[in-house]
Amino acid sequence: MHCSIAQAVGVVGEPWTPLILRDLFLGLCRFDDLAADLGISRNLLAGRLERLVAAGVVEKRPYQERPVRHEYVLTEAGRDIVPALMTLMAWGDRWATPPGGPPALLVHSCGERFTPVVTCPHCGGEVTAGTVTAVPGPGAAQGPGTMLLGAQAGAQVGEDAG
Repeated sequence: MHCSIAQAVGVVGEPWTPLILRDLFLGLCRFDDLAADLGISRNLLAGRLERLVAAGVVEKRPYQERPVRHEYVLTEAGRDIVPALMTLMAWGDRWATPPGGPPALLVHSCGERFTPVVTCPHCGGEVTAGTVTAVPGPGAAQGPGTMLLGAQAGAQVGEDAG
């Protein structure tokens, strides 16, 4: 599907993947530790980690030679997904809080607790469904998942020619 969301979900949208990325961010980097924390089958975890390595989101590094054992660390692309995971966590804290309250709180490097909020880098205003309009980008094409933006892009080309 010709859509950035669809492409991203293709990399990180499998059910266990955000939880694996969360654990890697929190510092669990060894296979056995990840399997134990998540309660995931070893085969499923191995497959998810393979896909994340192939997608360039996670890097596999040897930490022991005999026998060879690896740890998994977030790449730059993996670290870039962390704010999105924090935003997803904030949504869960607001709309699907587990009994007893949020299981984790976030503390910024300034020392203050915070709830993630997406803001406009230009004006600092909060980004919400009511404050943003999507317009066709340079890759807009008409097709599955992008029919609306593709149609808008086609209309703009027609207007530019007229």
